Amino acid sequence: MALIRWEPFREIDTLQEEMNRLFNSLTPTRMTQGGGGFIPAAEMHDDTEAIHLKIEVPGMEAKDIDVQVTAEAVSISGERKSETRTEEQGITKSEFRYGKFQRVIPLPSRIQNTQVKAEYKNGVLTLTLPKAEEEKTKVIKVNLS
Repeated sequence: MALIRWEPFREIDTLQEEMNRLFNSLTPTRMTQGGGGFIPAAEMHDDTEAIHLKIEVPGMEAKDIDVQVTAEAVSISGERKSETRTEEQGITKSEFRYGKFQRVIPLPSRIQNTQVKAEYKNGVLTLTLPKAEEEKTKVIKVNLS
């Protein structure tokens, strides 16, 4: 029987290559090439009555944002347009991302999509998504006999 030298780091490198390949296949091409739009950041808080969702969409007007809500997910899309400038006001460098975006955020529980409240202030879209009655936590007393 021949002895083979075990190289644990080779296995880790192989695993890393596979993970990179997987993530590259899931990422839209225009995002990996550094062009195109952006993906707005989101923050979610879940309490007994509702799900509270905040999405960062700075530099936009409320009329440029489209929000669609189902019982299981929220879809936000829109387009952040670049400012029109003359040659005299040219930009040397810009790290801002402009263009169309869409983000679908799955929800941890079903909601009443007809009762959603939305507010857009200071570049942050805040959604209050009331939970469906069957999803609200109900405390039931259990009798021990």
